[in-house]
Amino acid sequence: MNLLSGTEKESALEFLIKTAEVARSSTCDRAHCGSTIVKNNEIIGRGFNSPPGNDENSRRCSCEKTSYNQKITDKTCCVHAEQRAIIDALKNNSDKLIDSRLYFIRLDEEDNPTYSGKPYCTICSKMALDVGIKEFVLFHKEGICVYDTKEYNDWSFNYSE
Repeated sequence: MNLLSGTEKESALEFLIKTAEVARSSTCDRAHCGSTIVKNNEIIGRGFNSPPGNDENSRRCSCEKTSYNQKITDKTCCVHAEQRAIIDALKNNSDKLIDSRLYFIRLDEEDNPTYSGKPYCTICSKMALDVGIKEFVLFHKEGICVYDTKEYNDWSFNYSE
């Protein structure tokens, strides 16, 4: 993990602000999250969390996660923002994914950016590794942090609440 500073931090902050704009499109009742994928200062993929196809009939936002069968590894009803950004980039900019950077932001109840927790989603980290995304960027209390995607994946596998 690398804490950004100087012009690199300023540039990352600009992309996090744009990522927050994407997150405001989320229709999830539980959390509004957004992701952008950036290569050479160009956004090549965008995504927000919402039920698959924005299908209201598949919504489970109000269900307690403990109500699901233990075999279900992702107990949300939504496609993750990172997954949607990767799908978007694969559809429109697949040639630019290698060595790109994925930005993630979570919004609070008033749709303002809030701090991300430590890496915990192996579904998204494995997908990012598979398509060649080089880094994940998260907004932490201590600042804007960049994780190598393999490091992010390792942190996710070792996450415990």
